Order: sequence, then C-alpha cells, then structure tokens
Amino acid sequence: MKKILTIIAITSIIFISSCGNKKQNIKQPIQKIPVVKVVQHDVPILSEYVGQIYGQKDIPIRARVEGFLESIEFKEGSRVKKGQLLYTIDPQSLTAASNVQRSQVTAAETQLSKARSDLNRIKPLAESNAVSKSDLDAAQAAYDAALANLNAAKSNLKSSNINLSYTKIKSPIDGVIGKTMARVGEFVGKDPNPVILNTVSKTDTILVKFSVTEAQYLKIAKRRMERIKNGEIMDDETRSDMSVRLKLADESIYSYPGKIDFVDRNIDEATGSILVQASFPNPDGLLRPGMYSKVSIVTDVIRNAIIIPQRCISELQGQFSVFVVDDSNRVINTPISLAHKSGDLAAISKGLKSGDKIVIDAIQKVSNGMQIQAYDTIFTSKIFKSYNKINK
Repeated sequence: MKKILTIIAITSIIFISSCGNKKQNIKQPIQKIPVVKVVQHDVPILSEYVGQIYGQKDIPIRARVEGFLESIEFKEGSRVKKGQLLYTIDPQSLTAASNVQRSQVTAAETQLSKARSDLNRIKPLAESNAVSKSDLDAAQAAYDAALANLNAAKSNLKSSNINLSYTKIKSPIDGVIGKTMARVGEFVGKDPNPVILNTVSKTDTILVKFSVTEAQYLKIAKRRMERIKNGEIMDDETRSDMSVRLKLADESIYSYPGKIDFVDRNIDEATGSILVQASFPNPDGLLRPGMYSKVSIVTDVIRNAIIIPQRCISELQGQFSVFVVDDSNRVINTPISLAHKSGDLAAISKGLKSGDKIVIDAIQKVSNGMQIQAYDTIFTSKIFKSYNKINK
C-alpha cells in the first residue's frame, strides 16, 4: 500500500512540474511600439525675453478744463475715429466767461472808435497850430492805448473760446478707446478727480518693449556683425533684418513676425540692461496694450543638428538617454548629449545619427534588449511642422 501511495505522489509531482515548465515555455506576445526616425536640420538658437505690449500710439484723453462731466458719447472698448466726440463737460461757467470777454471786446472797440475820432479831429488843428503839439501827442497816445486794449480783449476772448471748446473732448486719432475713469455728473479736471479720462490706442501696429542684459546684447550684436561680414545682410540702421517672433501668454506663437526697430543708446546703470523695442503688425486686432509676451530672437544657428522630440528622452541623475531600435527590432538604451531645446524638440550633439529610429510615447513599456514590433509615427509632418513655425 505504501509503495502505491509513493508512486502516486511521485507521478503527481512530475505532472505538476511538467505543467509548470509548459507555462514557463509560453512566449509572451511581441508588443507594437511606436518609433520615430531621427532627422537632421539646421537649428536656430533662440533667446527669449519678457516684454510688454504697447500701442503704436497711446494717447491719453485729458480734461483740460474743470467742470462737471455732462455726457459720455462713446461705447467703452470700441473703435473711435479721429475727431469723434467723446465727452462733454458742463459749459455754463465757461460760456459766461466767454460772454464777458466778448463784451470787453465790444467796449474796447467803442473806446478805440472814440480815440480814432479824437485823433482825426485834432490832427488838422495841430497842422494849423490851432491846438498845441502836446494835445496831438495825447490824442495819439489815447488811440494807441485803445488799440492795444482792443487787441488784448480779443486775445482774452480767443483764450476764453478755446477753453470753452475744451468742454467738447474729441478723439485725437483713430484707435481703440478703453474704460472711462469718470462718470456723468462727476467733477473732473482737477486733482484728485480724473484729469486723464481715458486712453485711445492706435493698434494697427503694436510695439513690444523688453530689456536685455549687457552680455545678451553683446551676443546679439556680435551675431549681427558676423552676418554682415558674411554678406548675409546689409549694414543699415533700420535693423529690419532682425526678425523676431512673439510667444503669447497661452504659449501660442503669434502669426506675424516682427522686427527690432529701436535699441536704446545706453545701458541702464541701475539694472545693467538695455531697452529694446520691436514692432509687429496687428491687422486682426488680437494684441492689446498692456499684454505681456515673450520675444524670441535668433542668436545663433546649429548646422545639421540631430533633432528628436523631447518626449523620447529619459533622464536619470542628470544623464540623458533614448531607446534606439536596431534593424532586428531590438531596443538598445543609448546615452545622448543635449545641445539645445526648442518647443517640443531637442537637438542632440552626441549619441545619434540621421536615420536612427527611436521609441516615442512608450518609453515606460520597453527595456534594454527587448524585442518589439516597431511601427513608424508621423514625425516630420506634425511635430517638425510646429518646430518650423516657431523658428522660421
């Protein structure tokens, strides 16, 4: 009986062992892994600076006379035309002042008329010695004084009428007007009440002002001098060759390139930086004064650089690597050296060559030496197109 039980036990162990070996011998399915082909291209090196956007013209609308705001004649945030009525200020006090000056002119004209008559009457009498020379001089002096008084009265009337005209505030330019700083019925034109009521901005072209450090300025200037020396550009004062791009707050790239049109004459001693201004067309009215953006300027070019998507790269303790797929579809963990990053892409200085295939979007699923079934993804038409848009 013991022999039978022993034989059954040994048979069971052999059976279980053979089943385990069969499970171990089952091959895992080969995974389908996306790969991209490494491309080679010239890579512009961009320097980015934070800038603020201004209108081509930002004209403050001021209350040039004191008074109560009577009406607002525009819609806030809308476009206005040059000469369009924006505000009216209660004109009563200035109208009264103008009327007083007008009466002064009338009185001066009457006085001048009398002085002229006296002078014309005395002149022939003085010629016949019927009156003394001093009487003639007095009549002439009275006439000259009356004439001067009339001119002064007319000047005062003109000044009064100019002040009266300031009660109707009109737009000095075509542009976009902002939010008014006062309301109907409010006394304006004297601190602390609003003196600047609003601002009208001409935004067909916008200006971006930013500062660069002395070292950064020297780098840009030397790059430009090198291009002039190589005959790539002409030496002129407009700097229109220095094309720049604008990255907006939502990380989108502005559609229209700009140009640097102003560099300040000196380095600011307090900050060690220099003010630079670039202009950009704004035909769609997308950009508004006060916005912040990043200005990108090409400061150098890496020729024939190896370019890959950044999401292909693994980092461990400051060391970078990618998974290269060889001709037999085997994954090889390959160290690389980064030369530059731009957008979603990275330029590689060492470790890869043009035409290599590397794993993308699945680097957590593969390991060194692993056999995969690789399939190509569209790298050039999607990611590289975005790269060209940023750097063209």
